[in-house]
Amino acid sequence: MRAMKFLIMNGAGNRFAVFDARDRARFELTSERVQALAKPGSSTMGPKGADQVIVMRTPKAQDADVFMEIWNQKGGEVDACGNATRCIAWLVLREVDKDEVIVETKAGLLRCRSAGDMQIAVDMGPPRLEWDQVPLKEPMHTHHIDVKVGPIDNPVLSNPGAVSMGNPHCVFFVEDFERARPDKVGPMIEFHPLFPEQANVGFARIDAPGKMRLKVWERGVGMTLACGTGACAAVVAAVRQKRTARKVEVEVDGGTLMIEWREADDHVIMTGPVELEQEAVI
Repeated sequence: MRAMKFLIMNGAGNRFAVFDARDRARFELTSERVQALAKPGSSTMGPKGADQVIVMRTPKAQDADVFMEIWNQKGGEVDACGNATRCIAWLVLREVDKDEVIVETKAGLLRCRSAGDMQIAVDMGPPRLEWDQVPLKEPMHTHHIDVKVGPIDNPVLSNPGAVSMGNPHCVFFVEDFERARPDKVGPMIEFHPLFPEQANVGFARIDAPGKMRLKVWERGVGMTLACGTGACAAVVAAVRQKRTARKVEVEVDGGTLMIEWREADDHVIMTGPVELEQEAVI
């Protein structure tokens, strides 16, 4: 593969290597190449590495402005990434004379607009709440699912909500992150047999009806500074369990996201920051 420029960007600390292959039809990545590029300490991404590698391609859908291909740090291709969507939308909005752009992903079309200086709002669409949409291995209500951590008669964590925002999420509600141990519980739940496609695992502390603190173990990545779809899923799960309002400020390790699950049309709107760190060459 000949030398190619790429951008290092982040959304609330969620870090990406972004390649623009819209004019390079033969540009392809392999799982091994993605892992080598994204791993922390790599010569291209530095000590922090990349949570995902993103490829911008010519859209397949007629109404879309760009197609976003998403690879996680472990070399798996995934369907959705909310923070990366904001980054790609910001790049495309600089190119076009429009108020909004449509980013196409494997999970669907996402409408995006500028929401201020280096802030992008993304209409993530309605959450997918049926058991076979998450998906789960067997039929059950997804408001609360039967997953426990710790002793059966006195679990440390229990009754999480299950939500898909184009990718599967399991959301626990916690009071104490040290007791919940997201870095230890996350990998256990990611591969829980109830989740045939694995799961992103959220740990949400409710500080007020409109305020949440969130940590996310992201499938194929590990603990991340931010997960956009994870923040959306956490608010949806919290509303369904009557824990918060429908509009919530979600504080993650890398910054703050504003999430609103609109009652009028069932859509989830995510608003948050974008940062262009530097241009590099591979």
